[in-house]
Amino acid sequence: QVQLVESGGGLVQTGGSLRLSCAVSGRTVSSTTMAWFRQALGKEREFVAAIRRYGGGTFYADSVKGRFTMSRDNGDNTVSLQMNSLTPEDTADYYCAATSTGILSTVQLHTAYNSWGQGTQVTVSS
Repeated sequence: QVQLVESGGGLVQTGGSLRLSCAVSGRTVSSTTMAWFRQALGKEREFVAAIRRYGGGTFYADSVKGRFTMSRDNGDNTVSLQMNSLTPEDTADYYCAATSTGILSTVQLHTAYNSWGQGTQVTVSS
């Protein structure tokens, strides 16, 4: 059973940076398609970024492209999300997700992921 534990959320001012981490147990990150989703208060969960298994590429939502970078550390079995140039619109609970499949057409769909972390809160003040 895959377990995911996020860390690194917090409060930051507009223009600041945060780095989220997701520790993975029960499966190697190299063999797992990993993603970050976020959910703001009163809104639906939305895709942020994904990294496909076995070097299948990294994908970003248009709203974060050029500001966020997702990476994988096979040695530590973690994935990270470096978030720069944050704005109040980035305020949300951020969730790490995992799936054993790597179908390109589904990486942005939350229904494609069967393991989720508990979430970490990110608040960007104006």
